[in-house]
Amino acid sequence: MPTNRILIADDNPTNVELLDAYLAEVDCDLEIAIDGQDTLDKVAQFHPDLILLDIMMPKISGFEVCQKLKEDPATQGIMILMVTALNEPNDIQRAVEVGCDDFLSKPVQKVELLKRVSNLLKLRDVTDELERLRIYIANMEEDEN
Repeated sequence: MPTNRILIADDNPTNVELLDAYLAEVDCDLEIAIDGQDTLDKVAQFHPDLILLDIMMPKISGFEVCQKLKEDPATQGIMILMVTALNEPNDIQRAVEVGCDDFLSKPVQKVELLKRVSNLLKLRDVTDELERLRIYIANMEEDEN
C-alpha cells in the first residue's frame, strides 16, 4: 500500500515543528506550506491525501484555501483537518461550510491528532476504493450494452 502524503500548512514554525514531531510515528511523506498560496502550490506539486490546515495564515486564509480545494473536482477528495486556535462556534461553522472534513483546536494533543489523522486517512482509503469500484461497475455495465 502506498505511503500516505500529509501536507502541514501553518505559518508558525513552532506549530509546524510540533505537528511534524507528533506525526513521526505515522508512516507518511510530509511536506510543509508556510502560507495559503504556498499551500495551494504544494497541493499541485505534492498531491497530499491529507492537509493539516491552519486557518489564520498570510496571503490566503485557511478558510479560502479549503473552499478552493473542495470546489475543484481535482482536489475535492483531499481530506482537510483544520488545526486552529479559533474555536468560536461561528468559526467551526464556517470551517464546516467551506468543506473541512474535521477540525482540531490548538493547543493540539498528540493522541487526539494521531487518532483524527488515522481516521481521515482510513476514510480517504475507503473513499478511493469506493470510487474504483464505481468506475469498475460502470465499465462492466458499458461492456454489457
